[in-house]
Amino acid sequence: MSFHGGFLGVIIAMALFSHRHKLRWLAVTDFIAPLVPLGLAAGRLGNFINGELWGRATDLPWAMIFPQAGDGIPRHPSQLYEFTGEGLLLFAILWLYSRKPRPVGAVSGVFLIGYGSLRFLAEFAREPDSFLGLLGLGLSMGQWLSMPMIVAGLIMLRWSLRRA
Repeated sequence: MSFHGGFLGVIIAMALFSHRHKLRWLAVTDFIAPLVPLGLAAGRLGNFINGELWGRATDLPWAMIFPQAGDGIPRHPSQLYEFTGEGLLLFAILWLYSRKPRPVGAVSGVFLIGYGSLRFLAEFAREPDSFLGLLGLGLSMGQWLSMPMIVAGLIMLRWSLRRA
């Protein structure tokens, strides 16, 4: 999953930046987290325009046919679901939450919980990767990779609030 791998790379880059500039790593992640959903939204809009990462078959009235799928089946516009959830909704949540001073790590924890949860839900409408299909318990790879993010976010949020 490209987001999850890229996310690990960004974490390492932020750690190196924090170390080089003698900043608290979680203070840097808290500063950056509210802006990340806008980048995610732009990426999902690009996925939609390119006809990539289409959804599962559906008979809902807003279903779309993606020529790139090559099967003429109406599908969920899952890229737009993710644009709305992981992009716009998560941005609004983080922007509002981070407006007030919060304990270090709290904003990052809310980001992890929010992104992981919204991605987990969106995956129900998204077509799984053809080479993987659905994995254990009928969940996609995106859902399996989102669960540790949710758990890490809950732990981080609890830890930061207890230290306050």
